[in-house]
Amino acid sequence: MPLFGPEINLNFDDVIYYKNNEADKKLENNWNNILKPVVDELDSVGVLESEKHFGGMGVQYESEVIYHNMIEELEKKNVIFTSIEDAIKRYPDLVKKYFGKIVSFTENKFAALNAAVFSGGSFIYVPKNTVLDRPLQSYFRINSKNMGQFERTLIIVDDNSELNYIEGCTARTYTEDALHAAVVEIYVGKNAKCRYTTIQNWSSDVYNLVTKRAVVDTNGLMEWIDGNIGSKVTMKYPCCVLKGDNSRGTCITISVAKSGQEQDSGARMIHIGKNTKSNIVSKSIAGNGGNATYRGKVEIKKNALNSDAMVKCDSLILDDKSMSDTIPTNIVGNITSNIEHEATVSKISDDVLFYLMSRGIPEERATELIVLGFIDEFKSELPMEYAVELNQLIKRNL
Repeated sequence: MPLFGPEINLNFDDVIYYKNNEADKKLENNWNNILKPVVDELDSVGVLESEKHFGGMGVQYESEVIYHNMIEELEKKNVIFTSIEDAIKRYPDLVKKYFGKIVSFTENKFAALNAAVFSGGSFIYVPKNTVLDRPLQSYFRINSKNMGQFERTLIIVDDNSELNYIEGCTARTYTEDALHAAVVEIYVGKNAKCRYTTIQNWSSDVYNLVTKRAVVDTNGLMEWIDGNIGSKVTMKYPCCVLKGDNSRGTCITISVAKSGQEQDSGARMIHIGKNTKSNIVSKSIAGNGGNATYRGKVEIKKNALNSDAMVKCDSLILDDKSMSDTIPTNIVGNITSNIEHEATVSKISDDVLFYLMSRGIPEERATELIVLGFIDEFKSELPMEYAVELNQLIKRNL
């Protein structure tokens, strides 16, 4: 188990490591060929309706990717968007070149577990000089008690190309614990750009223990937009390895912790190339006895001359029962580089609350408005339909 962060009281003997709900079924691109109860379940959380907004959609239900589809325009550009298992069969040389090269199985125990039992996950390859005008989306659903989900996602954005990828996650609520232990590897080529947006709304019985890392080449840009809502315990720290000169990395995160929840999240930026830049913005909200922790690391290596990093951590505590911590690690290996770090921890201002209530706004609604304003910096980075959904999720979790 990790030597830091929340306590993990998970009985691994109880975890279901693989569950096949679509036995002997091939990967489908037509909802009519998927079992109706599964389709109805996915439709109830808006998956089918959301597909029209994207250039491609992948859906994992329990252990398997059951649906994948992509518009013809992207197929003509030779973009690959499929499940990781399908990619291993159809593009073995391409997968072999990148798989496990960014996140090794020796990284941590959950990366090792994923390497041993992974199933499902997305594979994306964007060829050189290709810009995707519409995002690709994957959706992950845990629907059974004691379920373990171990998806493995591998994304390659080749030189001079751009990708916007969006990931959504939900689970049914049970009294028994579930486990989500994913690994995400991303390669961003020269002059390329990748944005990876996640909204995870796990139920309160899920241990969400994820390893995400991107390697960024010369003049490349990696953006993590990471939302953590729900789960029993979350430990997730998206990372950018700024390998190439003039490469850039950004991570904007929010974490919402309520009663019985521990959100231990943040970001990591490793500067290797010269003139590299990174920016971390973390927003955490703790209420009803929840615990939200920012845990991050910025390291500027000796040869990463003239590099700059900015870290901004803001925490909002809604009551006296809740907690918030900020645990940064900042390392500068040369005298030509800079790290700026600022952090604030605050409660909802009585004056602001009184002002809104004096205008006829009920206290509950006034609190909602203050919280939604607090995370506006994160919401502004989301597609409109996701921003609207996030507002509703935040309201339900206050």
